Amino acid sequence: MADGFDAWEHEDAEARRARKFSRMRAMLEDGYRASSRMRRILDETGLKPADFSLAADLERLPVISRETLIQWELSEPPYGGLVDPAAPVDRIFISPGPVYEPHLSETDALWARAYHAAGIGKADRVLNAFSYHLVAAGLTFHGGLRRVGATVVPSGTAGAQSQVELIRDLGITAYTGTPSFLMAIIRKAEEMGYDWRKDFRLKRACFAAEPLWPSLRETFTRDYGLDTYQMYGATEVGDVAYECREKSGWHVCEEVLVEICDPENGRRLPAGELGQVVVTRFNDIFFLMRFGTGDLSRLIEMPCPCGRTAYRLDGIAGRVGEAVKVRGMFVAPSQIQRLAQRFSGKSFRVHVRREGDRDLLVVRVEGAPGTPVDGWAGDEEFKRGFREICTVGVDRLEWVPQGTLAATDRPLVDEREWR
Repeated sequence: MADGFDAWEHEDAEARRARKFSRMRAMLEDGYRASSRMRRILDETGLKPADFSLAADLERLPVISRETLIQWELSEPPYGGLVDPAAPVDRIFISPGPVYEPHLSETDALWARAYHAAGIGKADRVLNAFSYHLVAAGLTFHGGLRRVGATVVPSGTAGAQSQVELIRDLGITAYTGTPSFLMAIIRKAEEMGYDWRKDFRLKRACFAAEPLWPSLRETFTRDYGLDTYQMYGATEVGDVAYECREKSGWHVCEEVLVEICDPENGRRLPAGELGQVVVTRFNDIFFLMRFGTGDLSRLIEMPCPCGRTAYRLDGIAGRVGEAVKVRGMFVAPSQIQRLAQRFSGKSFRVHVRREGDRDLLVVRVEGAPGTPVDGWAGDEEFKRGFREICTVGVDRLEWVPQGTLAATDRPLVDEREWR
């Protein structure tokens, strides 16, 4: 990360453009030699890395959706041809799909800029409530916290009461995780008889993996005295953007190239226009270029009062495509198809709703509860199967009359209102 966190964050636009252009060309050259998939893509498009122009040639590369990445990895395991088989991979993470993601811990500085911008440093003890099991979240956030000097308590997905006890006993000063889980921890603390403001030192929270709704942020600030920050990224490309003290958009990280593109054709859109967030993370292991996150946003070019000169993302305005993020984890149509094969005796649709301060996952099932049908071993068996395949749990089953769910209905419906 060069010489400290500010080394690139205050450079002028031309210097930033030249640096990222140079890194993109080097990645293309490395990818052509090391990645069979990238070599095929470049040969098919006729794009030569040595002649690459950031302004003219970037759009010749395809935007790669998560579903496409899944299909590549299924057809050419484990990485879909995007990784040099001889690469010295330190860790392999897994996300639903499945998607296998190689990482090199020695060079990782993921999320460090975000924590630095939030004011977290050597004086902090931070509760890391992201999962450390299989997925990238826990360890990559952990690495970012250590990079800024913080002491990390790797609490992961332990129950709310255990989290309260850790916050109390260890004098935790900051939290990182999802906003809904922090609210669950606060509610549990109140049930246990604690006054959050008086009894705990935790005053700062950095959130990722799910939206921080304005009403919930206000509650955190007004009722619990918490200074909250949003961090934005994707498991496939790591950290992408983060809030500073001004909380007026998310600064784009210096280690990525971010485009706002037309979801239909992949062409870049002017600043201020709404489009899909497309990300290339500069690295020499995983040659995933122009990854389409499925999130909708727009770029802010105006300078930020904090002094950072990078463009900012104007939050997330919604989703494109069919994969849906629920409580920090993606649920994809391909997973629902696998469920349908396992439980072939029933028709069902998955709905994601918002209830209070958390995501609610509801499955609508045709028929009458408890009706014995081939392929349906009972509600609890279905819920176990759903969690096994989709990682997240079902909150509620809703039984509807036979014939209610048309064959043309989408298998996965996001009913949340993004605002």
